[in-house]
This record gives sequence, structure tokens and C-alpha cells, in this order.
Amino acid sequence: MTLAKLIQDNPYVLDTRGNLNVEIESITLDSRERVSSGLFFCITGSRVDSHSFAPQAIQSGCIALMVEHFLEIDVPQIMVSKGRAAMARTAASFYGHPAKSLKLLGITGTKGKTTTSYLLKSICEKAGYACGLIGTIGNMIGKRMLEGTLTTPDPIDLHRTLRQMVDQGIQTVVIEVSAHAMDMHRLDGLEFEVGCFTNFSQDHLDYFHDMENYFHAKCMFFQHGMVRNAAVNADDQRRDEILQCIRESKLEEENRPQGKRPITHMLYGIANPSDVFARNIVHLMGGVGFHLHLSSEESIPVQLQLGGVFNVSNALAAASCALLMGIGAETIQEGLEAVEHVPGRMEVLPIHQPFSVILDYAHSPDSLENILTTARELSKKRVIVVFGCGGDRDHQKRPIMGEIAGRKADISILTSDNPRHEDPMEILRAIEEGIRRTDGAYEVIEHRKDAIRRALSIGAAGDVIVLAGKGHEKYQDIKGVKHPFDEKQMVDDLLQELNT
Repeated sequence: MTLAKLIQDNPYVLDTRGNLNVEIESITLDSRERVSSGLFFCITGSRVDSHSFAPQAIQSGCIALMVEHFLEIDVPQIMVSKGRAAMARTAASFYGHPAKSLKLLGITGTKGKTTTSYLLKSICEKAGYACGLIGTIGNMIGKRMLEGTLTTPDPIDLHRTLRQMVDQGIQTVVIEVSAHAMDMHRLDGLEFEVGCFTNFSQDHLDYFHDMENYFHAKCMFFQHGMVRNAAVNADDQRRDEILQCIRESKLEEENRPQGKRPITHMLYGIANPSDVFARNIVHLMGGVGFHLHLSSEESIPVQLQLGGVFNVSNALAAASCALLMGIGAETIQEGLEAVEHVPGRMEVLPIHQPFSVILDYAHSPDSLENILTTARELSKKRVIVVFGCGGDRDHQKRPIMGEIAGRKADISILTSDNPRHEDPMEILRAIEEGIRRTDGAYEVIEHRKDAIRRALSIGAAGDVIVLAGKGHEKYQDIKGVKHPFDEKQMVDDLLQELNT
């Protein structure tokens, strides 16, 4: 494809330099990547300005640049007003606009995105759709798992994956929509058949600095016509503001001369009046049962294989999205009940011990409180939690999580998570500040394997042990190196060690 054709519909192009008839065979963000006849995107970031890597990109095989200001380099250049947004549009064009052949379903919120996406994918498949998934755990084409690195990939990876999905017959794709992705315009130009808002609570303040910036990024998903239909959690404190974003988007679409159909929305919840809601919730170690009430006044019994009230809320979110797609009640029930587990999310490990071990990705205050509340409901004796906080991330949540653990667990074992470039003991001391405000018993064991060994060694009949923070991850990030660390396998190995 020629450079001229690649950018012909890009609304962010300001000016050009050089021969635009050159053939572009690849696009890249990485100046070190060896490419053939490539286009390199120069992006000004908060920490790094990749314009300075343009000479290296040319040595690596790039023959053209997309820039935010012209460079004194003798290759064709496209100057754009918004580098990230322009890159998203260019990536879509390069891969032949695969999203236009797909029904996109987006899930945003602080918690619940992954589980809701798995539940919704299952419903779609029961409805006869060939379904893909893009999210935190990885990307899926049908049942086949592909490697993923970000909750919402950068535009090049995203559109490459969507192209692959279209070529393999996928019709519907469920996408986890992160606040980072919205702020960085990774989804610019896409239209979602359904968008879902799960909830909002503290997280990612290392990037967004304050809660309002973080919430604004969530709101962006429901603005400017990106979403055609919306499912909104009626139980969340910020739901009225999300609904206001939807109303403003409706007005914007209605006032356009040839506007699209205004966005419609549906509320779901447990505690507040909703179109879709749950009643008669019963907790079991193997899941949770409830009656799902639909907007048509229809009620169906659901036996979810995932535990916890928060997963009832996730099921309602998925059901609401499915209803907005026109999927029927029986299919929704079948899809919800078919999900046996979501990797690293409230995952009860098959350990055959008199106590239980739950693996969960909880790494924010609300998610830790949710999993410990559920563990308390399931436990016949004590709740023991092993957790830490990630390095190079939001410092404010560390004492908050310590206080939650002190209130909710009988014994807390504070340990390392992904310390990254921070001193693990500094992180643990910050968590200790919070747990000391409570009467909760706790220990500090820096090395995570030793902490898990300790928890398993004191586990007794009826106890529930929660391993929080790592979830599906199979590594531990220490000083920029990802060391193998599979908690599922580690639990098996340590139990064998302790039993012998």
C-alpha cells in the first residue's frame, strides 16, 4: 500500500513532506525492530520522545515517518496533530479496517472486566457467534489462546489481531477497554455495538495522578459515538455521571445532520432499581446460585460456577450486554453456566486438602475487600491472606490495602508482589502502616514462595487461604527481569514438600 493511500482518510494529518507514493510494507513503534519498507511512528510520550529514535528506525528498515513535528531527515514524513490517534487510524487502514467486519463488545471498569468478558464470550458462543477475546489474560480466537501483553493492545497489535480474527472467521470480539487505552487513543476510530461499565474505584493513580483524571478516561468510552448501546452498573456510585456522558453523546449524535442512531442504555444491579437484576443469591464453594430477572419481567435460575457477589454483578453485566445484542434468556443462562473458571479470578485450586486455596488477581483496595468478603462467607474457620503491592505503581493504595486485610482476614502474610524497581521491604512497610491500625494478626515474609509455604503450613481444616495479587500471571517482575513464578504449580509443589 502506498503511503498516500495509507493516510488518505486520516483526520489528523496536517502536512506532508517527500514522495508519498512509496510502498509501505510494515508499520512499527519499535525503532529496533527489523522491518522491510516500514513506516515508523514518532510519538511524544510523558517519559520518552520517540522522534529521537527515528534515525535508528531508518537503519532498521523504515522508509517513512509519521511525526508530530518535521525532522531534518531525508525520508517522506507525515506530520499529524495527535500522534497516538493518528497511529490508530493508520494501523486500521494498513490492516484493511478489520473492525468493520466485526461486532465489537467493550467492557470497561476498574474491576470485573476480565470475568465479564469471559462470561459474555461464552454467551455469544452459545448464541452461535464465532467469538474472539482481547484482554488482560491474553487474546483468544475461539478456544485458542494467543499471547497478549496489555489489557488493551497498542493499535498496531490490536488491528493486526483483529485482522487475524477476521481471516479465521471470527464474527464478534469482546474487548477489555482500559482507561490507559482511552487516554492513549488506542481505540480511536472504532465503533462498539455494546459498551459496558462495571464499576469505578481507586487504581492506576501512578499514571492518572488523581481519581477525576482516571474517571474521565473511563467516561471517554461512552462519548462521541464510540458506543451504540451501553450496559451500566446501577450499584456503582459514579453511575449517574456515566449516564450523563451517555446523554451528552445522545445529544451530540441527534444534532448531527446525518447522525447515527443515538446510544441506548440498560441498567443492571443487585441493590438498586435496574432493568436486569439478581435475587435469591446463595453462596457455595463451587459457585453461586441466583435468579436472574430480565427487563422483560422474565426470571431464570442461574447456577454460576464462579463464587462471590461480585461475580453475580459480572454475570448481570454480561447478561445485559447480551440482551442489548438481542440474545434470548435461555441462551444467556446457558452461556453463564458454561464458564467453569476464569484463570486467576476467584479460582479455587483443586488441592484435595482439608482447607481451601483461592487464587485471585486482586491488586486494588476494592478487589481485595471483595475477595476477602467472599472468602469469609465460604470459610468455616479462618481466612488467611497472602498479598503485597506492585512496585512503581500507585503508592497511596498500599496502607489502604493493609487496613482492609487487617479487618477482613484472621491472618495476613505480607509479601512481595511485582516489586519491579522498588525495594520490596519499602513496599511492605507502607502496607504495614495500614494493617497496624487494626487488630488483625500479620506476618511479614519478603519472598513470596516462603510466604505461600507459611500459609499452607498453618492452614487447618475449614480455613480458606487467599493468594492475592498475581492471579493468572506466571512471572514475578524484579528489577526489570520477569522471573518464572507460577503460583498454581508452586502450591502443588509446596504441598508435596510439606506432606513429605
